[in-house]
Amino acid sequence: MAPEALPFTPNIDAQALLATNPLALMVGLVLYQQIPIEKAFAGPASLQNRLGEPLTAAAVAGTPLDDLVEMFRETPAIHRFPANMAKRTHATCTYVVEELDDEIDALWNGCETASDVIKNMKKLPGFGDYKARVYFGVVSKWFGVQPAGWNEFVPDWPSIVDVDSLEDLEQLKIRKKAWKESQA
Repeated sequence: MAPEALPFTPNIDAQALLATNPLALMVGLVLYQQIPIEKAFAGPASLQNRLGEPLTAAAVAGTPLDDLVEMFRETPAIHRFPANMAKRTHATCTYVVEELDDEIDALWNGCETASDVIKNMKKLPGFGDYKARVYFGVVSKWFGVQPAGWNEFVPDWPSIVDVDSLEDLEQLKIRKKAWKESQA
């Protein structure tokens, strides 16, 4: 059973959108680099508001790139690198429309193994191993996507997969910083 909200941002509307709109979660993961977790995962709700319609891959992919860049730049900016992230979001949504027939669950439906799901996720623009494993961890934990071998691909480093509440966000930042320092 899907959750009613995902606790990755204090914005209540954004929490609900992340839980009920698979594209919102994906866009949040696209944005989840070089900005705080809370801002990245509030981004999909901001984008939906600026689009003036429900957040769908077709709506984003069908928006002229220059217009999308302006939506990302509008104050407050959706990301600290608005042009780059608008392009990446556009590319990801275009991929979802063209390669997945606008069905995000095509990334895991019909996959017998978690390895297959990870391979599919790594085809998304901007998704390498790290981001694919975090995405997989979130959909495994919150949405029950658990094909054979799933637990081998859930991140074994501090990540949003560990977040169960807003209070966990601060602890995650501390654990992630310590983990990065131990890796250096």
